[in-house]
Amino acid sequence: MSENSSKEKNVLGGPLHACSFAPLTGYFRDGCCATHGEEGVAHLVCVRVTAEFLEFSRLRGNDLTTPRPEMRFRGLQPGDRWCLHALRWVEAWEADMAPQVVLEATHEEALKYVPLHALKQHALDLN
Repeated sequence: MSENSSKEKNVLGGPLHACSFAPLTGYFRDGCCATHGEEGVAHLVCVRVTAEFLEFSRLRGNDLTTPRPEMRFRGLQPGDRWCLHALRWVEAWEADMAPQVVLEATHEEALKYVPLHALKQHALDLN
């Protein structure tokens, strides 16, 4: 973990925890929904995907189930954890299709896109 990522915070104000190493997730494919100080990184919400959410995402043009080896992506299955783009989570939330969220592994920058109360309503680690 880089010096920057060790200082990154989750939406609860604590240290940012890893989201998933299997499948390997994160914008930087390091297991974390980290930004490493880079502007524009928005894969910030650590979720546990469901079959319903995967179908919702596929129907909106983001197929998360098909393997993409060139991107080191094996394809997701229900139950997998994944660093989801914050705007995709908001889109799913607004459609009442939001997957559960792991708050301790969701980057604080997600709060620029989605209110904390919405994330808490779908929190895997609170409910």
